[in-house]
Amino acid sequence: MSVRKKGLLAAGAALTALAGVLFSASGGLEAITTNSILNQQAPTLLAQKINSLTVVFPSRSDSTDLQNKANAVGAFLSRELGIPVKAQVGDDTAAVEALRANRADVAFLSSRPALKAEQLANARLYLAEVRDNYSGRHTYSSVFVVPKNSPLKSRNNAKGTLEQLRGKRMAFTSPTSGSGFIFPTSELVKQGFVPDKDRLNGFFGQVSYGGNYSKALQAVLRGQADVAVVSEYALNPPYITAEEKNQLRVLHRIAGVPAHGIAIDDDVPAPMREKIINSLLKLNQSQNNQLLRNLYNSTELVRVDHNRHLAPVRDALTRIGIEP
Repeated sequence: MSVRKKGLLAAGAALTALAGVLFSASGGLEAITTNSILNQQAPTLLAQKINSLTVVFPSRSDSTDLQNKANAVGAFLSRELGIPVKAQVGDDTAAVEALRANRADVAFLSSRPALKAEQLANARLYLAEVRDNYSGRHTYSSVFVVPKNSPLKSRNNAKGTLEQLRGKRMAFTSPTSGSGFIFPTSELVKQGFVPDKDRLNGFFGQVSYGGNYSKALQAVLRGQADVAVVSEYALNPPYITAEEKNQLRVLHRIAGVPAHGIAIDDDVPAPMREKIINSLLKLNQSQNNQLLRNLYNSTELVRVDHNRHLAPVRDALTRIGIEP
């Protein structure tokens, strides 16, 4: 339990005690009136207890000088909210843990960590990122990539295309990657090629993990793999060069991967949460937009429904045998 939460509980206890004193001194009717007033004031009192904010910005391979860029966004939010805002950089795991331990209030998260944040911290996703290189605005595609001169061909259906991968050398991004493992494996299960994530070796001739998008793609470029799976935006710098991109092509595409977004902890009272959301949405305005673009190349933030936005990754995890 955070210090802030303890403070809120103490304030609530004091209000309850005060109501009890008034009840015993003046009778039931006044007690009901007093409790009603206190209940009306409670959201304001709770909101006033948020006197600082911590926002976690996960490090990503396409972001450089992230701490300074995060500090600039933190300073903007501080001006908008009228309270100090600390910008903290860490990976997705650290961000989820900070939410769980009440060391952070807001975090930029990819889809699977957002599910974990819901499970461990009761945090929810309220905003999603839009990028120019996302094919679905706030969703993007997982792509199977092969050499340009590969004999593998795109068929008119997923089953016909993916059937050609039997016995081939596959380079996944990592076992935790949404577009680089979870969604493509879910598609293989859906098409009946494998029963779950643990039986991939029974379909492919070789399975390897690059560790990141760039290395998975390099395995194909160097002839160490026949196919790799990555996010569609990884087919551009800084992941690979334009020259390397010209040596590759997309064999198959899986649309609808949820874009990264912004989660807010349930400790944050609703009035303050709305202020935070509205302040973040001001990053869409032309005079502030460069702050957003500098972070992760996002062009816009949009409101999303937590359950609806994350449903595709929840379904994909369940299909391949991973607890969401």
